[in-house]
Amino acid sequence: MEIKELTKAEEEVMQILWRLKKGFIKEILERFEEPRPAYSTISTIIRILQEKGFVNYKVYGRTYQYFPVISKDDYRKTQMSSFVRKYFSNSYQKMVSFFAREDSITVKDMEDIMEIMKKEEKEKKKK
Repeated sequence: MEIKELTKAEEEVMQILWRLKKGFIKEILERFEEPRPAYSTISTIIRILQEKGFVNYKVYGRTYQYFPVISKDDYRKTQMSSFVRKYFSNSYQKMVSFFAREDSITVKDMEDIMEIMKKEEKEKKKK
């Protein structure tokens, strides 16, 4: 299943729904900072997210409780892969090199990343 890209507004609603795990539109709306969007705006975004396959719902009488169908990790993985493909010719090495040149990543950061990668590699070998 292909995971579609979200607009900024859709992603903002999904971030809230991922934190809540499930919620009614009123609960989602309450999590927005002031000035909050209109109820109808959130309702429309939720419908779009449902059409895109990101959320589903349970019916309680005349109200709907929404919940994520796609996990935050799955979306993050898809977006990072797309980012690396679009901007760094599908090369994580080029991406890291870019951030190193821009002084966005330090040697200490790289050492920490290497430690994480070594741990993950050991975990994969155990399985």
